Amino acid sequence: MRPDASSALNPGVLPRWVVVLAVVGGLFVLLPVVALGLRVDWPHFLPLVTSDSAQAALLLSLRTSLTATALCVLLGVPMALVLARTAFRGQRLVRSLVLLPLVLPPVVGGIALLYTFGRRGLLGSSLDALGIDIAFSTTAVVMAQAFVALPFLVLSLEGALRSVGTRYEAVGSTLGAGRWTVLRRITLPLVLPALVSGAVLSFARALGEFGATLTFAGSLEGTTRTLPLEVYLQRETDPDAAVALSLILVVVAVAVVGVAHRVRPLGSGVPGSRPAGAVGRAG
Repeated sequence: MRPDASSALNPGVLPRWVVVLAVVGGLFVLLPVVALGLRVDWPHFLPLVTSDSAQAALLLSLRTSLTATALCVLLGVPMALVLARTAFRGQRLVRSLVLLPLVLPPVVGGIALLYTFGRRGLLGSSLDALGIDIAFSTTAVVMAQAFVALPFLVLSLEGALRSVGTRYEAVGSTLGAGRWTVLRRITLPLVLPALVSGAVLSFARALGEFGATLTFAGSLEGTTRTLPLEVYLQRETDPDAAVALSLILVVVAVAVVGVAHRVRPLGSGVPGSRPAGAVGRAG
């Protein structure tokens, strides 16, 4: 075992107060989840999570979250490439705006989307004249989820692109590969783990979105009422159902985060053989 790895596993190298605070922080996160599990009405768990409204909300959440994740990949990959591989005036400001949804309250994001794509919004009035109504539709759910989830993919991918550098891409270009060939055979394979991890985190964020969805899309059963909205509504009328559905979201979130962390992070070691082969094929 490497010395650094053995040190990382040995709590004796740290002050005791650091370990104590780490344990307190872990309990702060873990205890609410345990309390939620203890509160579940286990004898009636299946009926609670298989009601018509719960199934409709779950299926809608999965469908819209997957669509929002695809939209994040479609838009986020080019954005990360531009931020990591180009330099232009105002780049820091652009990066700050791209990452703004990370710190912006979701309800504020929903209001911003509403005043952009709503019937009386900046673009919504023109779209309404064409017969396109986005607000309070399933499309609005996808857009709200993508709005809050997109920074996760951009942040992950841009960091990976900066970590791996440009040396492999430079070699490919020197050997005569075109820009598209370099991107497809060298750049994207290098950052694939970060792309997958970012997409998984974006899916998790989209699945748990509440504020922007409620503000921009409303809560119409079967159309815009996602699982977080269903949990909120059931909390007032059927607390047992709300707890059971909350546990479903917790399980899904744990599974998604587990998948994200199993993906090898970029920067921990640049895979040399694959890009080298790609460069060879490019030449």
